[in-house]
Amino acid sequence: MVSEINRTLYPHIQTLILILRRLIMTLTDAIKERHSVRSYTDQKISDESISKLQNEIESCNQKGGLHIQLVTEDSKAFDSFMAHYGKFRGVTQYIALIGKKSSDLDERLGYYGERLALFAQTLGLNTCWAAMSFSKGAARSKCKIDSGEKLVCVLALGYGKTQGAAHTSKTIQEVCSVSGKMPEWFYNGVSAALLAPTAMNQQKFLFTLDGENLVSAKATGGFYSKVDLGIVKYHFEIGAGADIFSWSSAAF
Repeated sequence: MVSEINRTLYPHIQTLILILRRLIMTLTDAIKERHSVRSYTDQKISDESISKLQNEIESCNQKGGLHIQLVTEDSKAFDSFMAHYGKFRGVTQYIALIGKKSSDLDERLGYYGERLALFAQTLGLNTCWAAMSFSKGAARSKCKIDSGEKLVCVLALGYGKTQGAAHTSKTIQEVCSVSGKMPEWFYNGVSAALLAPTAMNQQKFLFTLDGENLVSAKATGGFYSKVDLGIVKYHFEIGAGADIFSWSSAAF
């Protein structure tokens, strides 16, 4: 009798634990728990979560000088050969990463796009970056793209059929340069950056510590490397603590 009750209650207890974890999830937790998810259920995002996402998108647009938009109903953007080739299934909701054309647009969209991906994770949502595995024409038809603006990529969004899986990773020594002993905060920043999604999991970036607390970051080639650079810089800030160091070039 007791075991029967336990079997009945167990799924509800697990659901409650998951809800409680989401309520107290920090961005550091989100970095560790977020994985790319390509297959989604047909569950719609709640009005409350949409409102929170819209507010966060507006904040990113204001701070980053961008025109990011949330699309909550589109069955065509991920209904293409490339989307199916990329193993995307059931994607009808996404965040379109748009901004005025400039030399640093890709990096800014990477930075603020990943901020939105991690924020979505704290809401219990799953995401996946898509640059070539969707129909840009279909996505453009669902967005307001002003003259001089460009749709660079999108974030697939929704409730995943799974929570994804961790990717293989380079070592810390392969993606950073430090003279002397590595400070703990720098180690934490690079560790967080290595958990970031990058195009084809290429992880082509390099962090360099200049002096005591000046950090430079650069892309070392590859597809969509500037978008990747923005993504990993946001992760680095969370891991290291944005108030502990300064970027050698202007931050966003």
